[in-house]
Amino acid sequence: MAKRDYYEILGVPRNAGESEIKQAYRKLALKYHPDKNKGDAAAEEKFKEATEAYEVLRDPKKRASYDKYGHDGISGFDGFRGTQADFSDIFGDFDLGDIFEGFFGSSFGSRSRGRRSRRGADLQYDLMITLEEAAAGKEVQIEIPRNETCDVCGGSGSAAGSKPSVCNICSGTGQIRQTQGFFSITQTCYNCKGEGKIIKTPCKSCSGSGLRVRNRKITVKVPAGVESGSRLKITGEGEQGPNSGARGDLYVVIHVKKHKIFERHGNDILNVINLTFPMVCLGGEVEVPTITGGKAKMKIPPGTENGQVFRLKGNGIPYLGSYGRGDQLVKVNIIVPKKLKPRQKELLKEFSRLDGEDVGFNAREFY
Repeated sequence: MAKRDYYEILGVPRNAGESEIKQAYRKLALKYHPDKNKGDAAAEEKFKEATEAYEVLRDPKKRASYDKYGHDGISGFDGFRGTQADFSDIFGDFDLGDIFEGFFGSSFGSRSRGRRSRRGADLQYDLMITLEEAAAGKEVQIEIPRNETCDVCGGSGSAAGSKPSVCNICSGTGQIRQTQGFFSITQTCYNCKGEGKIIKTPCKSCSGSGLRVRNRKITVKVPAGVESGSRLKITGEGEQGPNSGARGDLYVVIHVKKHKIFERHGNDILNVINLTFPMVCLGGEVEVPTITGGKAKMKIPPGTENGQVFRLKGNGIPYLGSYGRGDQLVKVNIIVPKKLKPRQKELLKEFSRLDGEDVGFNAREFY
């Protein structure tokens, strides 16, 4: 059977550049590679076909001869590698983890990464503060338990007078190289867990981990304007990494207690004040509590209605990391007395008559 045109196999035009040819072959190799298509003869044949096409078109001399004479033009060339394509050249400019993931799945891709330094774990601390503290900001000292370098063995994990020995599986590299089809795969050594050494006589203080739990006091600066759910990151105050690795970070999660008087709405605060009937009718001036602990004077205009809201500019919560503050919203609640003195009843009846309403005898039942 006549061979197919190499450009047709790769799906590229005859004037395609080197990078376009490489990209086209990479796509086909990922799709038809034998390790991904176990037992699929058709896929294996397509893989070989694509590899042959790539081997010719990637070589300037072979490609020129093929363009001029077709398949006959490359019959005299030696060194055709068939399925032994140079994958380091094909995939050299791509993340190998992504390539392996395309062949073997996401779980395999994650194992293909090289050895990385081991960083300590991040920690979280839940800090409870009051609304006043959230508004004003606060500096607070907290105490946390965390892993730190063992002061007995200095982090080596070995008992005094002994030293770790080189792992006999990975020869101290912390990695094992395995072959998967055309690829050489590097994995973390199962024997030493990537450390490259084995502790034969562990330190009794840390049981060979090189780390011990210590309680540490840390000063946390809570900025003005934080709210529940805010996370403060304190770099380098997490747990110590093994073998003196980098520390993790500490995340302080803020929780603001519910206030007896104020409700927070963003950077505004809301509180309710009780006013008497004469006050809302005649008007006047009252003092209202503020989030700073002081008092603010507020005018009550005549005819104020129940539920009416007044705004005190700039008496709210500061904007986090910025200038200015929210407002204080004051909601009016008119108090209706349940018991009236005789003189109060007479005055209210008089008020009712002057207003054109005769409450009559039955009105006494409401007092």
